Amino acid sequence: MANVIDIAGLPPERIVFSPSPLAELGAALHVLSEPGHHPGLHGWATATASALKPDLADRLCEADFLWRTARSDLLLPAAPGATLAEELDALDRIDDETFVAAAFEIACSPSYTRHTPSPLVDADERARVREMAAARGPRQADFTDRMLEDPDGLRVWLRRLLEDCDQAFFADTWRRTRIQLAADARHKAELLRHKGLAEALASTSAALSLSEDGHSIVVDKLAGGRTTAVGDGITFIPTAFGWPHLVVLHAPGWRPVIQYPVATPELPRPPPWSSSSAASRPWPTRCGCGCAAPWPAARTPPVSSPSRTASRPRRSPATSPC
Repeated sequence: MANVIDIAGLPPERIVFSPSPLAELGAALHVLSEPGHHPGLHGWATATASALKPDLADRLCEADFLWRTARSDLLLPAAPGATLAEELDALDRIDDETFVAAAFEIACSPSYTRHTPSPLVDADERARVREMAAARGPRQADFTDRMLEDPDGLRVWLRRLLEDCDQAFFADTWRRTRIQLAADARHKAELLRHKGLAEALASTSAALSLSEDGHSIVVDKLAGGRTTAVGDGITFIPTAFGWPHLVVLHAPGWRPVIQYPVATPELPRPPPWSSSSAASRPWPTRCGCGCAAPWPAARTPPVSSPSRTASRPRRSPATSPC
């Protein structure tokens, strides 16, 4: 199966390659919550997670459905900004109904490609997302109730969480990755300009191709879908935390976004964090969200089909699945 993105008549200037600090933070948080998917980043994930203050680690567990299994569309900006603060400001400008619907579609939407009403205004949808959140555990149920009952307060809480991640570890990580990501984006843009979209897609990922008629971008995935980039355009975002995932935003009414992995040297471990609270409150052996597996130790990844945003590049049969 495949995701098909219609680009018939789309001018090249509407095809954008650009790094995004918010998207990179989302990818980094996924690595922290699922280190078994990313063995090459195990050292970074272990050192970073063990250095987190317990309060921040607990809060990350509360909101991890936004990035653990799939990536929330909220974390994939169609118009990347220069700084995380700039992108968080843009996120603040999204209305509550759109924000809440985008947050819940990851874990709760029966069909990502079919528009569903916002649970803030539709009683049936609100009951359904509460039921599905309850099945994920008490933390997720509480998080869902807070978002439905006080979306403004929850949005402030979520922004503070992302800002605390920036202060704790991401600002340093972004300083070490942004130059290479920007260089990769420039290289892809040059390929697009001088050799065409087919060449740029082939250089981006083996899972991307241009249809024979040149009217569609085809994303090789286990789950199918269709959207259009005509009018708004499409954005490609490089990440140092992505392999083996190719993340695709193709929700109705949203500008398509593809986050693709780039080859990077293994990230160095962050400097150790120490404080009196660390000595008195050691890192828990299990994730605070109640899952059965330890975190951040590597885990055996699930064998079920990946979510709609986790696409795998083609690999040889000898390569074990992520």
